[in-house]
Order: sequence, then structure tokens, then C-alpha cells
Amino acid sequence: MPGPGPTIADIARAAEVSTATVSHALGGTGRVGESTRRRVREVAAALGYSARRGPRTRTLGLAVTTYAGSAWNYVEIAYFSRLLTAATAAAHARGYALTVLPADRGAEPLWHTLAVDGMLLLDSPAGDPVLRALRARGLPVVFDGRPPDPRPGDVWVDNDHEATTREVLDHLAACGARRIALHSAYGREHYTGAVTAAHARWCAERGTAPLVVPFDPDDSAGHAFDAVFAAPGGRPDAVYCVYDPGGRQVLAAAARHGLRIPGQLRLVCASEDPSYAAGDPAVSTVTLRPEVIGERAVDALVALLESSQGAPPGQLTVPAALAVRTSSLTVPSSARRGPV
Repeated sequence: MPGPGPTIADIARAAEVSTATVSHALGGTGRVGESTRRRVREVAAALGYSARRGPRTRTLGLAVTTYAGSAWNYVEIAYFSRLLTAATAAAHARGYALTVLPADRGAEPLWHTLAVDGMLLLDSPAGDPVLRALRARGLPVVFDGRPPDPRPGDVWVDNDHEATTREVLDHLAACGARRIALHSAYGREHYTGAVTAAHARWCAERGTAPLVVPFDPDDSAGHAFDAVFAAPGGRPDAVYCVYDPGGRQVLAAAARHGLRIPGQLRLVCASEDPSYAAGDPAVSTVTLRPEVIGERAVDALVALLESSQGAPPGQLTVPAALAVRTSSLTVPSSARRGPV
């Protein structure tokens, strides 16, 4: 339990507003101007105010804050839905409820008042205001993905993105690929940056220039590939997609440009979507094993709450796994036809 700390009256004096204004600003109620609401929250965070008083709730919170501010439904993404299911089961098995928060920043007042014992933060970006509010309250936090500016006691669960990226690129190269594009450069979370950096290092070691095709979640037709697929002599012969929808975008673009997979273009996609295995061609995928990540994150958070020693700081590594299917395999030269 947190010890005595600043009260609403203390915040009101520091922010030069009434106690009613403080209550409305922290609770997201009443008619309070946005600048005043923001100032009150900043003062409360600076003073270390915690809205959580009283006994533990035996409740854990979970939030995806990468694209907070957008009302996107991350539960529709296979990675997050599978992690949430596993984390919920793990929390229940340990006697905790799990509260899942929306991505929209309209829920921001919740971070200052939410009655939870600790939080799981997924893909926290640099300058994350949610993390700032949670730290100000002194709530234990465990991260899925390396936090942007880890502190000495921070705990996170993640894959080895360097090793996974190299495994994928080495596999594609062994199957004959010589110019491998990376479909990335969208999010600000550690995952995207780590994979992009690993791809650049791998290319540099082989004396080739890295080719990164920007990902757009709304580009279902894969138009981002139109220029590179039409480039004479410079077309990639393989693509590694960092995001779940990327594989479908590449398949759509390849069909539009008359490129056969894997005859002229090899494909691997990081995804938990089982439909990739059932397609024609069956698409090679990388699983980041979200079920294991969810379970280990809950274990670590409960250890922070219940153990005198807590969870060991730093990264808890969950190995990813490459499932090789038709889309990335070598095609016999006798079967290769069509334009190059």
C-alpha cells in the first residue's frame, strides 16, 4: 500500500485551482478547460499523487499504448488477442482480475484514478504519458517489449529481435534471395526499431543497401510496393513483413504486378494469424509466441507485488519461432517462368 502522500487540497494549492476543479480534472468529469485539466494532472504527477488509497484490489491492468490517441481496436490483431487471452488466464490462476484498457486517449483520466495493483504495458513508446502517470503513482509496471528509457528496476518480456531477424534473412538468403526488402517503419515501439536496425546491419555485412518499404495499415492493396516491384533491375526478390497485415498486402501487390510467389518473390511475415498457413501459397510466418509472453509478464508483475525480492530486473526473453512454408522456399529452375 502506498504511504501518506499529497492530497487533492495540496494539488489545488500548487495548481492554483479549487479542490472541485482538481477532482473534475483527475476524474475526467465536469466542465474543465483542457489546458487546466492538463496542468492539474501534471501537478498531481509531479507531486506523486496516487488516487489509489486503501487495500489492494487484486486487480491487474493491461494497456497497449503504442498508438494511444487513436480509437483502434487492438483486440482484432491476432498477436494482442492471443496475448490477452493468455494473460487473463494467468491472472485468474493467480487470484487476480485483469482489466483491459482502451487505446483511445479519451481514457487518459483513467491512468490517474484506475484502481489496480499493477499494470502490464504493451509496446510503450518514447514519451508515453500513460507510463509517466503510472510511475508518478508508484504503481508496479511490467512491459511487453523493451521500454524506451528503462530504469534500473524495470522488467520487460520480449523476443530477441536481432536473432529472429537474422534467422529470417539467413533463411531467405539460403533459399536464393539476394535483395530482401523489409516491410516496416511505422510504429515507434522498440520492436519496429530493433527489427529495422537488425535488417540494416545484416545488409551492411553483405555490402548491400537496405531496402525498407513503409507499412501503412490502410494499404490493403499493397500500393507501397508498386514502385519497388516495377523498378527495372532493382526489384526485391524477397520481403520480410514486420506487421501482421503486411503479408496480405504483399500478396495483393505481387498479384497485381504478375509476380509469382515463391518463383519470383519470397515472403515471410511476422504474424499469429493461422490463415497464412492455409493460403495458396502457404505463407512462412514468425510467431513471437504471445501466449508465453503474456503468461511470463503476469508472473513477473505478480512477483513484483507479492515477493519481497520481486522479479529480476531487465529482459525476460521468449524465443520466437520461424515456421517455414511454401512462400519462402527455393523453387527449382525448371519451374521458374514469367517476367523477371
